[in-house]
Amino acid sequence: MGQFRLIAGTVFIVAGLFIFGVAVMGLFRLRYVLNRVHVAAKCDSLAIMLVCIGLMFYAGDPGSILKLLLITAFVWLANPVASHLICKIEVETNDHLEDECEVEELP
Repeated sequence: MGQFRLIAGTVFIVAGLFIFGVAVMGLFRLRYVLNRVHVAAKCDSLAIMLVCIGLMFYAGDPGSILKLLLITAFVWLANPVASHLICKIEVETNDHLEDECEVEELP
């Protein structure tokens, strides 16, 4: 059973680090702020969840698992809110946004 926990934890942590790497590549390769924020928000939420699941396999005791679940829940709640606020500020302050991407006017 200990070998399974080690392998499963390693697989989840490596998958999370891979997603973090994809996010960093996206941040450097994408051109516009809104695209970068989208990549950062989606990849960070997924990667942190995968890394925390991997750490849960390593931890074993219920106290540490609960703390990792709380960290994951906090990131899942805070990350979309922060990304939304950054995007809202970009839309309100960028005068040339229509040149960079498609913008729909709300009724």
